[in-house]
Amino acid sequence: MGCSGSTSANGDEPIKKITKPKPWKHSEPVTGEQLKQMRDEFWDTAPHYGGRKEIWDALRAAADADLSLAQTIVDSAGIIVQKADLTICYDERGAKYELPKYVLSEPTNLVRGS
Repeated sequence: MGCSGSTSANGDEPIKKITKPKPWKHSEPVTGEQLKQMRDEFWDTAPHYGGRKEIWDALRAAADADLSLAQTIVDSAGIIVQKADLTICYDERGAKYELPKYVLSEPTNLVRGS
């Protein structure tokens, strides 16, 4: 008997398909370089938020991949996707992984050029 929050282990749970994040806007316009720096800082510190490093590595690979490859990475790593845009995921041990939208897609107010 499992706890009331446990999920079925017999495979009858539907697999949540990964989708692109909805368009979002940063609090102020950012350049591509600033966005890259924000992403690098997040991924450098992500393992300190808890969870397992190999899951963080898989999530980073999935965030950088196209949707089909991202789905394969997530499925192979045993990541449980709560939100289809990958903003909230869990590993098989129940550790929670929260990804900010800026590591998953570009903001609508991204400054391009110069």
